[in-house]
Amino acid sequence: TIKKRLFRIFTIVKVPIRMKHLVFVFSVCIVSISAYAQPNGGGSGVTDNDLQLNTITTALPFMAITPDSRAGGMGDAGTALSPSSTSVYWNTSMLSFAKDKSELSLSYTPWLRQLTNDISLSYLAGYLKLNKVHTIGGSLRYFSLGEITFTDASGNVLRDDKPSEFELTGAYAFRLAKRLSIGINGKFAYSNLTGGLTVGGVNTKAGVVGAADFSITYRNEDAKIGRTDGTYSFATTINNLGNKIAYSELSKRDFIPMNLKIGNSFEAELDNYNKLTFSLDLQKLLVPTPAYYANVDGTYTMLSGMNGDVGIINGIMQSFYDAPGVVAKDANGDYIKNSDGTYQVVKGTRLKEELTEINIAAGAEWWYNNVLAFRTGVFYENKNKGNRQFLNFGASLKYNMFSIDFSYLASISGRQSPLANTLRFTLRLNLGRTGGSSNTGI
Repeated sequence: TIKKRLFRIFTIVKVPIRMKHLVFVFSVCIVSISAYAQPNGGGSGVTDNDLQLNTITTALPFMAITPDSRAGGMGDAGTALSPSSTSVYWNTSMLSFAKDKSELSLSYTPWLRQLTNDISLSYLAGYLKLNKVHTIGGSLRYFSLGEITFTDASGNVLRDDKPSEFELTGAYAFRLAKRLSIGINGKFAYSNLTGGLTVGGVNTKAGVVGAADFSITYRNEDAKIGRTDGTYSFATTINNLGNKIAYSELSKRDFIPMNLKIGNSFEAELDNYNKLTFSLDLQKLLVPTPAYYANVDGTYTMLSGMNGDVGIINGIMQSFYDAPGVVAKDANGDYIKNSDGTYQVVKGTRLKEELTEINIAAGAEWWYNNVLAFRTGVFYENKNKGNRQFLNFGASLKYNMFSIDFSYLASISGRQSPLANTLRFTLRLNLGRTGGSSNTGI
């Protein structure tokens, strides 16, 4: 059975007993969630075709765009990858296990080139190990939306502008034990999309956000699968916990892209020259799902789901159980009412919709002699939740202190995606070893 096989695997890996049980539970969850998230309905009898399009949207989506070429070449499965300067974005707690004393990286991504040629994301990141316990880091993310021409209702040109957004992050990682670390980030984000333009007599303004990330990593560098030595990592992060945002005094405040990520990776040391890493992430937005509204007897009515205009904590909790599912109809096409005045929801569609909000990312990376690397990965998002489905390919070349990463995105969503043919470039500068293995006790 699946459970027996998983138990055998983690017995071989030689994870300490308490952590073994934790990893086993999460692995069973991964198997179950993966089954439910796929288009076959997960055995519930409900398929994706039974669900309606219900995409979750947020303000400041640039905060959730993958900035680097390494994870960008592995299907965006970067939560449990080995430490680097871009761990500031993925998982700050991983920095405690870095073997290099410090690293700087600069990434550049031309964005949505299928639609326009002047949108881009730039990302500068770095870290410094103070000692075996404390590591600090930081990053600067800049998102340029290119040149936009504002017009009035009659089409008259008001002015040209260059909207932009940026995020400044400070990071700290603390090593709790030989194989366990925690991390925290503090963030400030600024979004200026309108340049203070007055629309319909309403003055617009820039959006300002304060947010935080929390992360925890378990990393065992003495793991084994069969006779293969390697490093096993398990990590979870909660990203972008911050205030809601509005661009005018009268507009409704929107959530930023708060999300939960659970990652596993195994880095196999095949021999003195070859290393192979496999990585798997589960990712979910911690933002309320839009309720289902329809016109009933001339009134726009909420038929299923929950009101999403709530506070941050309520929104996070609600995001796990508020999917509206599909409202049942009778033979005449009218919505079916229950005796208590609520509307009947097709059995199984609420659970199915909740599960389709979990994105799956998986990737593989091969290094030769710590000089040359090739990567590939896949990312799956349900067609009713955004339909981001793509393959990634990437490569790295390292020489002394310098390395350069490259990745390419190929859409597999069945239609021409605006993300298709996305390229990412990252230049890294390694600034010396720590003088000891990251496996050293503390």
